[in-house]
Amino acid sequence: MVNYIWVGLTIIGIIFAIINGNLEEVNKALFNGAKEAVTISIGLISILVFWLGIMRIAQDAGLLNTLAKLFKPIVRRLFPDVPQDHPAMGYILSNMMANMFGLGNAATPLGIKAMEQLKVLNGNKPVASRSMITFLAINTSSLTLIPTTVLAIRMNYNSANPTEIVLPTIIATICSTMGAIMIDRYFYYRRVRKGREL
Repeated sequence: MVNYIWVGLTIIGIIFAIINGNLEEVNKALFNGAKEAVTISIGLISILVFWLGIMRIAQDAGLLNTLAKLFKPIVRRLFPDVPQDHPAMGYILSNMMANMFGLGNAATPLGIKAMEQLKVLNGNKPVASRSMITFLAINTSSLTLIPTTVLAIRMNYNSANPTEIVLPTIIATICSTMGAIMIDRYFYYRRVRKGREL
């Protein structure tokens, strides 16, 4: 569906440019945008590789496992339907750790694996379970301690102080995660209450 939307927007934009006589400017913007995208991507690779290396060192040193153990009691309370030793719990914790360190690309496959395991726990039903909804809400809001990608972009564009974004990011993501959990719990208990009334 999203592909159709993008194709539709592109066609509408080209038709609109032809009608207004701006097709040459659209072509220039298209090629300049493609060139800039490649430049940004290459610039980000070195910084992301550095942070991924740091995360690998942290993982080998046991820091990520220590953090996962630290957050496990909280995660167990957030996901009471998931058995403690189920693979889904490991994937959820790993996903949260990757998101905390701003490694969205590393968090995505872990999130997909977590959802697959949660679906198995749900009996492969086509309807999302309580745990699946909670995980989606937390994953979307994602508490972030080190916004790696944003730092990389700021460094790439020669920001005077690229790390000044760290504290606002921590505050903003704490607020977004708390908000996501509260909204998730509100709708869950509301649904439970309605079920009891019926």
